[in-house]
Amino acid sequence: MTFAIHGLAVSRGIAIGRAVVVASSRMEVVHYFISPDQVDAEVARARNARNAVIEELRRLQEEMPKDAPGELDALLEVHLMLLQDQALAEAIRNWISERLYNAEWALTTQLEIISRQFDEMDDEYLRERKADLEQVVERILRHMKGAPSPIAAPAAAARANAGQPAMELDGATETPLVLVAQDLSPADMLQFKSKVFAGFITAVGGKTSHTAIVARSMDIPAVVGARAASQLIRQDDWVIIDGNEGVVIVDPTPIILAEYGFRQRQNELERERLSRLRFTPSLTMDGQKVELLANVEQPSDGAAAVRAGAVGVGLFRTEFLFMGRSGNLPGEEEQYRAYREIIDGMQGMPVTIRTLDVGADKPLDKAQPKDYYLNPALGLRAIRWSLADPAMFRTQLRAILRAAAHGQVKLLFPMLAHRSEIEQTLAQLRQAQAELDARGISYGPVKLGAMIEIPAAALTVRSFLKYFDFLSIGTNDLIQYTLAIDRADEAVAHLYDPMHPAVLRLVAEVIEASNAAGKEICVCGEMAGDIGMTRLLLGLGLRSFSMHPAQILAVKQEVLRADADKLAPWAHAVMDSDSPAEMLAP
Repeated sequence: MTFAIHGLAVSRGIAIGRAVVVASSRMEVVHYFISPDQVDAEVARARNARNAVIEELRRLQEEMPKDAPGELDALLEVHLMLLQDQALAEAIRNWISERLYNAEWALTTQLEIISRQFDEMDDEYLRERKADLEQVVERILRHMKGAPSPIAAPAAAARANAGQPAMELDGATETPLVLVAQDLSPADMLQFKSKVFAGFITAVGGKTSHTAIVARSMDIPAVVGARAASQLIRQDDWVIIDGNEGVVIVDPTPIILAEYGFRQRQNELERERLSRLRFTPSLTMDGQKVELLANVEQPSDGAAAVRAGAVGVGLFRTEFLFMGRSGNLPGEEEQYRAYREIIDGMQGMPVTIRTLDVGADKPLDKAQPKDYYLNPALGLRAIRWSLADPAMFRTQLRAILRAAAHGQVKLLFPMLAHRSEIEQTLAQLRQAQAELDARGISYGPVKLGAMIEIPAAALTVRSFLKYFDFLSIGTNDLIQYTLAIDRADEAVAHLYDPMHPAVLRLVAEVIEASNAAGKEICVCGEMAGDIGMTRLLLGLGLRSFSMHPAQILAVKQEVLRADADKLAPWAHAVMDSDSPAEMLAP
């Protein structure tokens, strides 16, 4: 019987194949108390398992294929950082020595405590990092038990059976395979380099989960967050993954199979056509230049951005450098090296570095009680957090300024709303420059920018333009705050609407004011990479888009097909409409 499962579309494309279902990786853990004289041995058992997993991941890094995407190596590095976190090791030791828990119990107890902290985070990208911690603990538990990775056997079987006919699909006799799992770790994702699996489905995950990030970088059709997939899909079922719509079709009829086979061939032809646009200048039909930039999370992401045809980095999220540190924040030298790496990787093209966007719901120094913050999204976060810890803030500013001596750097400040915040921020920057001067350390010039992601900032944008060289619209938060929608709350997620008239009018006003002042204006939220919004944004006067590298060529194609001047009247009519979505196609 044919049925559909809905999830999140995180990597475009169509995959059709037989299901390889991987059982849930969560292991059963035995809980028991130990005697006091067993404490040292139990602590050693936990430590030895952790060290063995560290060696295993390091070996995977050393043996990683040269053509593996940088995201895989970076995510393995996240797992290594978590494994080597001394605060985690000390907490496990305390559970064993003080409560007399066995090692597995201590490990899972600490996992539950940290997981709750992740669940309370407002930032979607950081909240998704809980999965990384869970997978680290899972690997340790499996090593203690001597059990293999849950994906190892299915992957080996898939390799053995790959190429053997099971059904003729449009003349081909291969057996394409798709993986169905609860979740996938970065190490598991290396299995895809063998080209065994045509796509994957996971029960958990979001658009910023590591599985989604790697799927986009490897151009693999994927649907995540399909919660019932591993229960409803059986081994060897024929499955269609529609990565464009976030839909999984199980046991398709011949008619549906033929339809999606046609769509798959069209997608493949489209990707071939898009790949030819990499070196094509991004110009509209009426000759207007449009800047297509990349959003990146890792210092090593520069190469992928260049390969995708980006002409610079429009948003480097520095949060990754501060993750999993348990209060041991990166120092100036470590940050300087990271910023220098992304600058060098962009080969002379501009790099926009956003200062730390954490706080409130995701404190970096210590955990707070669950009820400490009444509303984390409106609390001490982003620039507010940085200004509350000026020493930390100036450390980051000094590192960025030093890195700016090696390339074009733009410095972007998140979540500004008040003139007083702007003045305090610029004062901290001047102090950071003075501190470098006093130490005799050279640094480079930077252009200064502000994120427009709060309605108050959008409505007072002309005041912002007096202080900054450029602005960047963070549409994800701007939509959330304008509509009073927590986009992480499934109960109201359907109300999260980028086409709401209020959102479009705020975006349009910021673009218009920036252009009138002769200042650079960019959109760096999800709206920038949505090809359904490209023509509208062009018509509103936007000439700089920043997005995930995998989205650049598709957006470029829309730019090449657009006549910006002719789009302007239509775009303003859409903005002024009570039902913009109905007018989206001109």
